[in-house]
Amino acid sequence: MVEIANKKIDKKYKPFIIAEISGNHNQSLSRALQIVGMAAKSGVDAIKLQTYTADTMTLDVQNDDFLIKDPNSLWSGQYLHKLYEQAHTPWEWHEAIFNRCSELGIIGFSTPFDESAVDFLEKLNVPCYKIASFEINHLPLLKEIAKTNKPIIISTGRSSLSDIDEAVKTIKSENNNKIILLKCTSSYPANPKDSNILTIPHMKKLFGCQVGLSDHTLGIGVAIASVALGATVIEKHFTISRADEGVDSEFSLEPQEMKNLVEESYRAWQALGKINYCFTKSEEKSIQFKRSLYISKNMKKGEVLTQNNLRIVRPGYGLHPRYYEQLLGKKVSFDIKMGTPVKWEILGE
Repeated sequence: MVEIANKKIDKKYKPFIIAEISGNHNQSLSRALQIVGMAAKSGVDAIKLQTYTADTMTLDVQNDDFLIKDPNSLWSGQYLHKLYEQAHTPWEWHEAIFNRCSELGIIGFSTPFDESAVDFLEKLNVPCYKIASFEINHLPLLKEIAKTNKPIIISTGRSSLSDIDEAVKTIKSENNNKIILLKCTSSYPANPKDSNILTIPHMKKLFGCQVGLSDHTLGIGVAIASVALGATVIEKHFTISRADEGVDSEFSLEPQEMKNLVEESYRAWQALGKINYCFTKSEEKSIQFKRSLYISKNMKKGEVLTQNNLRIVRPGYGLHPRYYEQLLGKKVSFDIKMGTPVKWEILGE
């Protein structure tokens, strides 16, 4: 189990839902605070920011190495530095956003992208940290975060098994075992066919830690399915409206969708229950709709049970239908009315 600000994360507890703001604030603090309010109203457990500047992320260079050339990318044709200038959350906003989270009873935390961001977030006393998929190989950063001895959530998109193993070992080398791994597909938006969420239980067994899902697919189906496979954390990007065209808006959930995710993931978690082949207490009254053996005609003492007076019908208060052929040809030991459930006593001694 991992605990974040009194929220317990384990299969015994409902999924921990994170709304990722990213750059969907569109460089407006008032919009960022509005997103926090809508996320809280949707029922999420936490809001996550990203803490970086364009200069802490990359170099202000305009050559092919720094140009996004993938024609399928949402950001195709942009240089990295310009994209990060557009998408970053100003550091001076963080305190106001985290304070709003506290006011609304949800957790506020962030993904730092370099050591200076960790120092900054420590001054704001964040309760946990997130490692972005593309930072999983930034081992000095992982060590710096691990030294805080706070829970660390790690996205594993675009990572090999050895990448994940090295990251986990790096964090544990600083005596920090408060690790949550998130299965992630680093394409935006991601295709459900690429989600491979069957990896979740395998990852949990392999690394012996809590495992969840950082989901970039459209909709909530993949996230709900992940709960059935043991996901205890779900992260989804969040916006007020995709029509507002934030940098991540195309694969972000709107408020009603996030509310649906919170509700349906809770139902999926409730449905897990335990291995059980017995009927539940709530099913007891349903015996009326099972079949059993009943007398279907008035009978006199000594009459023989036949297909004409013994039937398999609803409700289920009589003997099990498996005894039907065994009872045919037997004599009843007393008068019996139509509609009487068959018990062994009707045969006498």
